[in-house]
Amino acid sequence: MVIQVDSREHKSEWDRIRRQFDRAGAEYFRSKLWVGDYMSLDNPRLIIDRKKDLQELIGNVTQQHERFQAELVRAQKAGINLIILCEHGADITELTDVYFWHNPRLDITRWITEDGKPRKVKKYPKATKGESLYKSLCTIRDKYGVRFEFCTKQETGQRIMELLEVRQ
Repeated sequence: MVIQVDSREHKSEWDRIRRQFDRAGAEYFRSKLWVGDYMSLDNPRLIIDRKKDLQELIGNVTQQHERFQAELVRAQKAGINLIILCEHGADITELTDVYFWHNPRLDITRWITEDGKPRKVKKYPKATKGESLYKSLCTIRDKYGVRFEFCTKQETGQRIMELLEVRQ
């Protein structure tokens, strides 16, 4: 199997995954992909889009919704099975875990002065909750046929190789 890696993959993230590929003896090359980040030349209809954590997914689903949706539509129209591989960590191993995830941004506070008195307020009171993100991801899964997989940063290279070997 030869893996094509999107040339726009962030350098520090790619360096980490490249080392994992090298340790496993994987063959790869870098070139721009139309959709996603990783593809096996043996199965160009299966592509992995890597996300560094749930916060990046939240950004894609909320602030970058139009760009993200356009990519999902491109994949769907091209008959591509898209897997979103989120490197969140050991506490999120499957999609249902997202429902119970507590967004740490909800705990960030700051001090303000109101009527001459200091008080603590939440810095991000509208931060996305796990329950809301879960519902959004389920909608994306059902509407665009996307599969969500999860891993730790230490497992990413191995998971990419495993997922790309699966025939769909």
